[in-house]
Amino acid sequence: MPKFAANISLLFAELPYLERFQAAAEAGFQAVEILFPYELAAKETHRALLANGLELVLINAPPPNYTGGEPGYAAVPDGEARFQSDIHRVMRYADILSPGLIHIMSGYASGPDALESFVRNLQWAADFAPQQQFTIEPLNPVSQPGYFLNDYNLAAQVLDRVDRPNIGLQFDSFHAHMIHGDAQAIWDRFHPRVVHAQIGAAPDRCEPGLGPTDFGRLFTTMDAAGYAGWVSAEYTPSTPRTPDSLGWMRV
Repeated sequence: MPKFAANISLLFAELPYLERFQAAAEAGFQAVEILFPYELAAKETHRALLANGLELVLINAPPPNYTGGEPGYAAVPDGEARFQSDIHRVMRYADILSPGLIHIMSGYASGPDALESFVRNLQWAADFAPQQQFTIEPLNPVSQPGYFLNDYNLAAQVLDRVDRPNIGLQFDSFHAHMIHGDAQAIWDRFHPRVVHAQIGAAPDRCEPGLGPTDFGRLFTTMDAAGYAGWVSAEYTPSTPRTPDSLGWMRV
């Protein structure tokens, strides 16, 4: 079986943020990911990780724009200065939290200029922090209409253009199914590029087992492919308590 992490931005949401770390550890997780850990000082999150013996797998970039702007703009033309400023802020958090991965969000744009902006910004981030591993992830147009990176073929094109060893592909079973109709087929085709995986059942983004994806088969093929990265549970539980949604971990 793969090694599983908990996305505590979505899982254990019935608890206050700092209590979710203990809950994740008690449920058997050895690692967590946090979408946007920027509301609290990084040292508070770091203490919670240490107290519960948890590894931090991934955070998202950029930090939220609390003035109402859209989340992510790496592909938005003429946004390079803002992108670089926010990556500086993200890396200050990373210096304390030591996330294994930072997911860079493309933002909402389209066309050739957006592609060029995305490639340039990713190259800049990779060169600015060569010790840090980054990811990009296609998001489906139903959940995120207008999001630039909305296709795995496009993601492969971007990675080829960026051509940096510290930027890889983030696979998400929910988004892969919603975009292409078959999460397993996307894993089979693109897994050599995958450095991080997330799971959630389509179409409701609930726990594995409630949608069309055969997660037992998916986990078996992950193992067979030699995938050694984390598989993060990134879904909204259909149950009031997150632990009651974790039966898939024991299959």
